[in-house]
Amino acid sequence: MFKAKLKVPLVTAFYSVGRNPLDNWIIQCKYGETQQIQDDVIKSNVFQLQSPNVNACCIACPVDPKESLGIQLPFVTLLVKNLGRLFTFEITILDSEKIRRRVRVSSYHTSTKLSTFMIAMPICMIEGWNQLSLNLAAITSYSFKTTYMETVRVQVHANCRLRRIYFSDQLYRDDQLPNAYRMYVTKNVREKPKSTLKKKEVVIEKKPKAEKS
Repeated sequence: MFKAKLKVPLVTAFYSVGRNPLDNWIIQCKYGETQQIQDDVIKSNVFQLQSPNVNACCIACPVDPKESLGIQLPFVTLLVKNLGRLFTFEITILDSEKIRRRVRVSSYHTSTKLSTFMIAMPICMIEGWNQLSLNLAAITSYSFKTTYMETVRVQVHANCRLRRIYFSDQLYRDDQLPNAYRMYVTKNVREKPKSTLKKKEVVIEKKPKAEKS
């Protein structure tokens, strides 16, 4: 879907502002609700997913699970609001062995669990808006001992408010990003650390660098 944009440093997979924020996305909600609302903190339209069962309510892209996003940029970032309830999202990647593997991140896991086709990791979110970033290339190398090739699919579950999902060639500071990619939050939230991964997950990003040296 995004192969024509592979050479640019930033690719947006989801943006909550506009007439059709779910263009190329599918809603799968058997129990719960999804709606576009205005967030009172960032004063902008966002997409909200709520359900007592996180697995019963999600949005996914592309619509056809057999298709692929084709995004080769290794970093994915979500601008998401913590609603104080269980939350999870999942990234499906294609590696150098032509195998689709899943990276699942959730607020309810307490430790990292690894299997042949999936790694499940915990995430620590602050109150309010969070910027969640993953180095998919490092996670793939450390977890599966293969090379990240592209992102195939993105799936975001309840419970959250979602503003943007974008891929990048590296992690950028706010002052390096276009205004539309920045997260505007209240002063007390901005002063809190931006780190969104527990120490065990940070190791996943650092390990491949040590191997190259």
